[in-house]
Amino acid sequence: MMKGFWKARWKGLILFLAVVGPGIITSNVDNDAGGIATYSMAGARFGNSLLWSLIPIMIALIIIQEMSARMGVVTGKGLSDLIREKFGVKVTVYLFLALILTNFGNVIAEFAGIASSLEIFGVPKYISVPIGATLVWLLVVKGTYKSVEKIFLFACLFYVTYILSGILAKPDWSLVKDSLLNPGLDFTSGSLSMIIGLVGTTIAPWMQFYLQAAVVEKDIKISDYKRARLDVIMGSVVVTIVAGFIILTCATTLFKAGIRVETAADAALALAPLAGKYCSVLFAFGLLNASLFAASILPLSTAFVVCEGMGWETGVNKKFSEAPQFYGLYSLLIFLGAGIILLPGIPLFPVMYISQVVNGVVLPVILIFMLVLINDKKLMAGYANKKAYNVLSWLTVILLIGLTVAYLVVLLTS
Repeated sequence: MMKGFWKARWKGLILFLAVVGPGIITSNVDNDAGGIATYSMAGARFGNSLLWSLIPIMIALIIIQEMSARMGVVTGKGLSDLIREKFGVKVTVYLFLALILTNFGNVIAEFAGIASSLEIFGVPKYISVPIGATLVWLLVVKGTYKSVEKIFLFACLFYVTYILSGILAKPDWSLVKDSLLNPGLDFTSGSLSMIIGLVGTTIAPWMQFYLQAAVVEKDIKISDYKRARLDVIMGSVVVTIVAGFIILTCATTLFKAGIRVETAADAALALAPLAGKYCSVLFAFGLLNASLFAASILPLSTAFVVCEGMGWETGVNKKFSEAPQFYGLYSLLIFLGAGIILLPGIPLFPVMYISQVVNGVVLPVILIFMLVLINDKKLMAGYANKKAYNVLSWLTVILLIGLTVAYLVVLLTS
């Protein structure tokens, strides 16, 4: 009897490992250079006071990512494909323009993160950025989906450096508990923009497109839907824990010392005298890993969005000659983004932070498209949204729109 029990458990684990990947990778990539900068600023400027916001953000992330995975599993099509079929080419083109601009800002931010992290170790950006761009280009262009996914999953493991940094910072856990249980929001342009930035960096528009495309390319079937959902939930929980530790590290050290930072690299440097060399090095290494990781995924997501929407061939499993538009756009985004960072006098922080706020503004638009699609019973058959899901999803959209409007009002009247 026990033998049968363990056999069933091992079988379940093997089946889960066959499906795992899209959810965990997509969520973890969102702790990228711009995200780490945003979390670092949140901790340095507001202490632990915004930690509570990560809980509702995590719940919203699980709901949204689950819908993306479900649409991919049921329809076998990417989100861009579905939007074009449902809303027409004109709407799709406008959506592309907004996403390309937003994602390109994020791509530049990733190369800014590569440059900043290695400058801490004395490596100039004129060396680090070209090498980084070449590595991420070769990874996708020369790899297959299986090999690329394995490398991405391995990269996810290095986010533990931020958890270690948080522990080395020696926070007061009772204060952390109070911050989580007693939420508060100061209605100023600074705190509102930071909340929007936290939402935008944790639930970015590109994620929905990449996750659904990855589910389709991995050919996950409806029979594996429950395991795909678990993959999404695990990814959402892990990314929230890592984000919380980044905020916690900077709140415990920088906020208490009155040090305000503008980049994650600033935070890494400032941590050395306050929390020790090892904490600082771990923080900087985490930034490098996250930046390289996201510099691979973000251009890939954009290529999926545009090529799916236009009906062109897509997929990491295809050769350059089989999907020239897909790989051409991927290459252009990488080398153009890297090239901009190499220009003298480029202000890295505004690019990184503003890109996260723009994410928060664009996200509700994407969610509205998703909600219309996932409630289409002809498209989703018996897998359309249930009433409770719709209530939570629409509340998320309304809240995001409300935050954006409130931020603009405060900003214009202050």
